[in-house]
Amino acid sequence: MRTHRKPGRSGLASVLALILGADPAWAQDGLLPLTGAGGDPQTAVAQSRTSDQVSVTNKGSIESSLGPYGDPFGLRAVLAQRGLTYVLTYIGEGLAAPSGGLRQGATYGGRLDTALDIDLDRFMGWSGARVHTDFFQIHGHGLSRAYVNNLTTVSGIEALPATRLFELWVEQSFLGDRLSIKVGQVSADTEFAIAQTGVVFLNAGFGWPNVGAVVLPSGGPIYPLATPAVRVKVVPTDALSFQVGLFNGDPAGTPPPGDETDPQRRNRRGTDFRVNDPALLIGEVAYAYPSFPGTQGLPGTATLGGWHHFGPFDSPRLDRVGGRLLAEPESSGISRRFRGNAGLYAILDQTLYSEPDAPGEGASAFLRLSAVPGDRNLIDLYVDAGIAYQGLLPGRPNDTIGLGVIHSRIAPAARAFDRDGLIFGTGGGPIRSSETVIEATYQAEIVPGFTLQPDLQYVMRPGGGLPDAGGRRIRNATVVGLRATINY
Repeated sequence: MRTHRKPGRSGLASVLALILGADPAWAQDGLLPLTGAGGDPQTAVAQSRTSDQVSVTNKGSIESSLGPYGDPFGLRAVLAQRGLTYVLTYIGEGLAAPSGGLRQGATYGGRLDTALDIDLDRFMGWSGARVHTDFFQIHGHGLSRAYVNNLTTVSGIEALPATRLFELWVEQSFLGDRLSIKVGQVSADTEFAIAQTGVVFLNAGFGWPNVGAVVLPSGGPIYPLATPAVRVKVVPTDALSFQVGLFNGDPAGTPPPGDETDPQRRNRRGTDFRVNDPALLIGEVAYAYPSFPGTQGLPGTATLGGWHHFGPFDSPRLDRVGGRLLAEPESSGISRRFRGNAGLYAILDQTLYSEPDAPGEGASAFLRLSAVPGDRNLIDLYVDAGIAYQGLLPGRPNDTIGLGVIHSRIAPAARAFDRDGLIFGTGGGPIRSSETVIEATYQAEIVPGFTLQPDLQYVMRPGGGLPDAGGRRIRNATVVGLRATINY
């Protein structure tokens, strides 16, 4: 459970406001009174009530609807007074692929998240410190893995069935919460590259830019595999933040030659606590401005970040021996190795319209771009964008409707490998190009803490244009589903 920073002003805030033409009193005027996904000020008015993304504190609790059964014996209230708070969130969803993909079919998947936060000041007098941990019980089957075979997983909860530890860390704050240091097992997608408007969507790509999920070893330190890390965050003003994280760069470790075991099976319980793999360094700066230039009272967040992985990465096209092409019949089949990998990303998250008589309702949109080198990665460019509206329908102030798109471009070296295979006769499939996903969703709050969410996705060129068993491009896939989320 994330804490809410107290609003305040500083000389640097006033200087920034003058430079950017903004009113320095905006933070005190209550334009951004809430904490958004990732712990930063909420600038997206349409950030949804519930989400599968672990960067989000789901709003509302079913406890308020259960009457005297909401807190049996008052135990929850007693624990909270002593600094111990727990949250139980269950997400269950049925998804179906009625057309396209590898094959047609339907799945059910679920995830129970048990999270515990300890305010160490209240618990034992340790000022400015807190402990957080959460466990997942994941069950069911994934539609992308079994039916669609696409790059951007159609559901953010899809993972192999397991009961696993996710995060376990301690955070110490200094200087009135202006500086914090977090140490322990941390997931990068709880802190970095977060688009607040994007948290309503089901597709996993809207949570963490798919460039990182596809190219980093074992998918990177993101759901469902966190890794030991150190994160330092500096918040000089309520609007400006800097953060840097140093993660173990492979949450499951490099398998021995010939071992194709899934990374989630290699780190089956989330308790490997690996610290000897090449590191992943991530840095980010975010500015939450009070109004977009030329507007009044329409806040937004501009984010710029980058990462560097210190491990080796294979060329998708070049042989390590003699500079041959991997597709040549005489190739050794061993890829050329590159030292390190890096990426950049930028995000603009903007409120577009705020209901005049209901400041918590309106429309917001986001645009996120991420790029990596094309000579050592399967994809080299990722772009996603979306728009959402909270309270669009009369009498439904907490419902959120969203429309989003994801585009992942296959890197030049990977496309060239496909062409080489056709030239040398070692491959017969189509030349991959890109994958695009369009998603439309509607999240309805039935009661506080309980939402239902019908969802529709259309996946164009799954896998970037992978071949099926007959050597033809996998057909565009339609995905329909219904998700239920209960938060207690």
